[in-house]
Amino acid sequence: MNVRVLGCSGAIAAGSKTTSFLVDEDLLVDAGTGVGDLTLEELERIDHILLSHSHLDHVLSIPLMADSVISRRKQPIVVHGLPETLAALRAHVFNNVIWPDFTRLPSSERPVLRFEPLRVGQRLRLGNHEIEVLPAEHTVPAVGYAVRQAREDAPWWVYTGDTGPNPALWPLLAGRRIGALVIETAFSDREQELARLSRHLSPCTLAQGLGELPPGVPVFITHTKPDEMASVAAEVRALRLDHAIGHLQAGQVLPL
Repeated sequence: MNVRVLGCSGAIAAGSKTTSFLVDEDLLVDAGTGVGDLTLEELERIDHILLSHSHLDHVLSIPLMADSVISRRKQPIVVHGLPETLAALRAHVFNNVIWPDFTRLPSSERPVLRFEPLRVGQRLRLGNHEIEVLPAEHTVPAVGYAVRQAREDAPWWVYTGDTGPNPALWPLLAGRRIGALVIETAFSDREQELARLSRHLSPCTLAQGLGELPPGVPVFITHTKPDEMASVAAEVRALRLDHAIGHLQAGQVLPL
């Protein structure tokens, strides 16, 4: 299984693309601005989208993607998310004001998009992938995901989604073979209060969470704000935790 990083920034700037990951060829996890780097042929091959939450930087490519592939798809792309996330998309995006309702186009019988609700703790089999829905703590209802190839010995790719301190997550990862943990750290410690209010992590709260993991788990930082990159990188280096910690980059591929 390969996870291609399309976008991993907490905001836009030159070279910074917001959160989206392509798992193999057919599964998209979040749909930020990085989706725009895919070719039409690559977009056409995506059968499922897993959404962590409803914020714009994670969903904004779905309407544009639907428009791009509407004449190419024989089956709908299935968009999976919490009921609250899907309701927000219906009310605020696919409302025929901001964007046409592609859950009814080109027809109600054969739409290009289909919404499918999920819940925390649910396990899904999507194509050749096994998925577990993980809890997250954010300002809107949110989840993370654990994804692996559908075989028992396969390692898990764990993506926290946007989250502040999340005590419920760590017991769910205990004893699991984790090939890569992608965890957000949006702000530096100098912005701890802003991180707390917006329910994001900074390096000090990142360290508290990672202390719950066994040593040696490969950890990748995501969702850092562009103007916080240097500060977050320096503060993460100073943590001296028992994990290999790196910052994700758009275009990077994580083989699992």
